[in-house]
Amino acid sequence: MKLFGPLYDRVLQWSRHPHAERYLGAMSFAESSFFPIPVDVMLAPMCLADRSRWVRFATIATVFSVLGGLAGYAIGWGMFEAIEPWLRESHYWDAYLTARQWFDEYGVWVVFVAGFSPIPFKVFTIAAGVAALSLPGFFIGSLIGRAARFFLVAGLVKFGGDRFEATLRKYVERIGWAVVVITAIGIAWFMMRG
Repeated sequence: MKLFGPLYDRVLQWSRHPHAERYLGAMSFAESSFFPIPVDVMLAPMCLADRSRWVRFATIATVFSVLGGLAGYAIGWGMFEAIEPWLRESHYWDAYLTARQWFDEYGVWVVFVAGFSPIPFKVFTIAAGVAALSLPGFFIGSLIGRAARFFLVAGLVKFGGDRFEATLRKYVERIGWAVVVITAIGIAWFMMRG
C-alpha cells in the first residue's frame, strides 16, 4: 500500500506554493506552542524545491519557532490552570511531568536539548512557563537549539542535493512506515510505564 509516496509528492507541491514561506512561518510558530506536526515535514521539501534558499527557509523556521516558544512559555506562565485538564487527558501529560523534572535538575540546558531533538518542543515551552524558567535563558536556549536543528535539516537537504532527493524518493515508503512503527512502539512503551 503506497501511502507516503503520494503524501511526499503533495508536500513537495505545497512547498512550491507562492505563500509557502508564510505557511512555514505559521507552522513553525504553532508547532512550538500547540501544533503536533514537526516543522521538518515542510522545511525539508521546501529546501528540496529551491535549494538556493535553504538559509532563508531555516531562518524563517527558527525565528517563528522561537516566537512560538515564547507563546508556549506565556501559556504555561499565565494560563496553565485553563489547559491543565486538557493536558492531563492528553498523551502529553507524562512528557510534561518529565520536562518539569528535567527543568528542576538541569535548568535552561533542557530547552536547548528539547529545541534540537525530536521531542515535542511545545511540551517544554509550556513547562518552562509553568516553572517560571529564566526568560532570557529560555530565549537563548530556544534560539540555539532550534537554529541548530533547522539549519542541520536544511543543510543536509541542500548539500545532499540530487542524491539525497533520489534516495528519499526511493525509500520514502519504508521511511514512512518505519516512523509509524517507531511511534507506535514509543506510545505503547509510555502507556506500559504509566
